[in-house]
Amino acid sequence: MSALKKDFIHETALVEKGASTGSDCDIGPFCLVGSNVRLGNRVKLHSHVVVTGNTIIGDDTVIWPFASIGHQPQDLKYRGEKSNLIIGKRNKIRESVSINPGTKGGGGVTRIGDDCLFMLGSHVGHDSLIGDFVVVANNSAIAGHVTIGNNVTIGGLSGVHQFCRVGEGSMIGALSMITNDIIPFTTVVGERPRLSGLNLIGLKRRRVSSKTINSIRKFYNELFNSNKNLKTQAELILLAGVSNEYEERIVKFILSDSTRSFLTPKL
Repeated sequence: MSALKKDFIHETALVEKGASTGSDCDIGPFCLVGSNVRLGNRVKLHSHVVVTGNTIIGDDTVIWPFASIGHQPQDLKYRGEKSNLIIGKRNKIRESVSINPGTKGGGGVTRIGDDCLFMLGSHVGHDSLIGDFVVVANNSAIAGHVTIGNNVTIGGLSGVHQFCRVGEGSMIGALSMITNDIIPFTTVVGERPRLSGLNLIGLKRRRVSSKTINSIRKFYNELFNSNKNLKTQAELILLAGVSNEYEERIVKFILSDSTRSFLTPKL
């Protein structure tokens, strides 16, 4: 273990031999830090936090009580092989959150970006790839092999099915069950949800100009008000030329490889 003032490790906490801790970490009562864990600088574990497995946690991340970070994945095919969990910087991981490492069959790593918020009771499954500035609200579950882009918000009590992709800048309403890919910069509502339009609030928060937003509106309508296959329509729009980077990202998302179909506005 690297040099660390003992004042920052509570007397009831257990930091196993081999664990690596950065400077100014704060490890609270009854926490367990496993032997293969690497904590960055100024990581704070409140009480009763378990961090185990081959887990890396970035600087300034804070984890609240009863979180379970890095325990073996919930996959019946898992046979104890070495896999990894990499969590970026400045994340907030609230009470009773669980985050699992990867599996051999899924690439071997679960990866979380920077500046995310995982609210109480939320879950991130094995081999998922989570971007930056993602918010996952209370008791929502992200299954294995899910990819989530930057600046995504997932409402409470929602679920994201395995192998789905959630495009950047999208917002998923509470109580939604996501079984299809979500196109970037859109909103999703309903228990068996439909695409309900652009995420205008998210675009405005990104300081996208009104002119660009109006262009994206026109693009969105052109994309979905067609009797053509969605990928075919996206190819035609790309061929004709897109007007801005947001439209380009949406088209590239649609045309990239996926095992899932797309959520659309149609009921």
